[in-house]
Amino acid sequence: MACAVLLACTLERRNFASYQAKRTHTALSVLLLLQRKVLIASVCVGSISVKMVVLAASVVSKSGKVIVSRQFVDMSRVRIEGLLAAFPKLVGTGKQHTYVETENVRYVYQPIEALYLLLVTNKQSNILEDLETLRLLSKLVPEYSMSLDEEGISKSAFELIFAFDEVISLGHKENVTVAQVKQYCEMESHEEKLHKLVLQSKINETKDVMKRKASEIDKSKIEKNRGEKGGFISLQSMGSGRIESGFSDMSISSTGSGFGSGSGFGLTSDFDSYSNKSKGRQPSAATAPPKGLGMQLGKSQKTNQFLESLKAEGEVILEDVQPKAGKAKSASLPPTDPITLTVEEKLNVTLKKDGGMSNFDVQGQLSLQILNQEDAHIQVQIETGDEPGVTFKTHPNMNKELFANENTLGLKDPNRPFPTGQTGDAAGVGLLKWRLQTSDESKVPLTINCWPSVSGNETYVNIEYEASSIFDLRNVLISVPLPALREAPSVKQIDGEWRYDSRNSILEWSILLIDDSNRSGSLEFVVPPADASAFFPISVQFSAINTYSNVKVTNIIPLKGGPAPKFSQRTQLLTENYQVV
Repeated sequence: MACAVLLACTLERRNFASYQAKRTHTALSVLLLLQRKVLIASVCVGSISVKMVVLAASVVSKSGKVIVSRQFVDMSRVRIEGLLAAFPKLVGTGKQHTYVETENVRYVYQPIEALYLLLVTNKQSNILEDLETLRLLSKLVPEYSMSLDEEGISKSAFELIFAFDEVISLGHKENVTVAQVKQYCEMESHEEKLHKLVLQSKINETKDVMKRKASEIDKSKIEKNRGEKGGFISLQSMGSGRIESGFSDMSISSTGSGFGSGSGFGLTSDFDSYSNKSKGRQPSAATAPPKGLGMQLGKSQKTNQFLESLKAEGEVILEDVQPKAGKAKSASLPPTDPITLTVEEKLNVTLKKDGGMSNFDVQGQLSLQILNQEDAHIQVQIETGDEPGVTFKTHPNMNKELFANENTLGLKDPNRPFPTGQTGDAAGVGLLKWRLQTSDESKVPLTINCWPSVSGNETYVNIEYEASSIFDLRNVLISVPLPALREAPSVKQIDGEWRYDSRNSILEWSILLIDDSNRSGSLEFVVPPADASAFFPISVQFSAINTYSNVKVTNIIPLKGGPAPKFSQRTQLLTENYQVV
């Protein structure tokens, strides 16, 4: 019994050992099979990765000089330079094919004028797909380069590299078109927009701070001057303001014209006598302040005695007539006659840089200024000239039938006077407006021709003007925009004077007068290389004492009888927008 049990245990152990051995063999077989599959998969992947790979896309000259090159796999600079330097030696002459093979790589190329557009691929690459890639790149190069030469390609190198990256990714061609590539390259960046907005806000904030600081400095200077000079400045400004207001109202009262009683300010009776005399009809006296009035403000008694003693000895004493605050007003040339009529035309012209004219527009106006109420009941007779194409339009309060039949400007209600008063900067009351539009180039008073030409590392710019004999032009200013320069341009020849505005990068050419002696002139200057469009638009300013419409005032008719009042007429032609684009 014991032997039977021992035999059974021995058999069971042998069966278990055999089972374990079979199980281990099966596991090893499965592991070997998995390793073999992984090896096969890796070999397949490797064969696929080796297949259809573009190593580099380049633009080279026919001598082998590399202008732009973009690599799509890891390779050293020496390696790619060696491959590109060997390419011109491999290209034969008179052959029709567009690829060359060596032991390791294939060159697929296409001539573009004096350059080569080149793809460097491995020999396992699909040449048909490489030709398609080359064709797409050949369409993109002219889109981003202004000229197909070394200089044009070099200027647009980064744009070409970005475009190449959209076409080829990791050596494989992307399924894109020319339009899609341009769209991808031009897409806006939200981060860039945000950065620009933040930068602009900082600039605006800095400008506001500068304005506040400047205002504080001005206020502190004013307060300091007031503290040093006492009440003289405030009194002087008060006096000048009252005098100007008195001129605008054209009625100076005999009680001191708003100065108060006059005793507290040290005013003498001269001003009172002047204001009493001004109540009469004396326009010439109403337009100028009394002599010596400015010197009497704040003068001490000792100063007066000293000046009187000098006068008694025969010395000539020059006294101030007006305070300094009135100097700015004197530039506006206020009317000195009882009635002043102003004929003004504004010229808007747009000339083409290649010749011709795209816009010609003249807008004119006749304005009236009356100083005294006694002269306000009048009618104005005019001549309108014989210029064809001029259309006239009267003020709504004017009698249109009277103007149409007799060329006379008068109010609809004859008993109603014209507005009076010296209006300062304003031109007065507008009575008549007119407009002239034409396509006749002979009407253009001044034409400008600009001829920029690049020679080596310099751009020579020749500018010529030609003035018609219609007008004599005064204070002519021709402003030519320039590219950003480190120093002023070199002016070789000029008819007139010139000035360089470095802040705005503008060359200003000024001619004081253009008449029959200088109907044409030229300017020549030299700047670094620049595109021809950088010198446009050219702006022109000038004035003339004649007009296109030839509107003239012939007579002033008083409606309440009496002699015709004295009047003066001002005529001027100004440029409002005169450009060569």
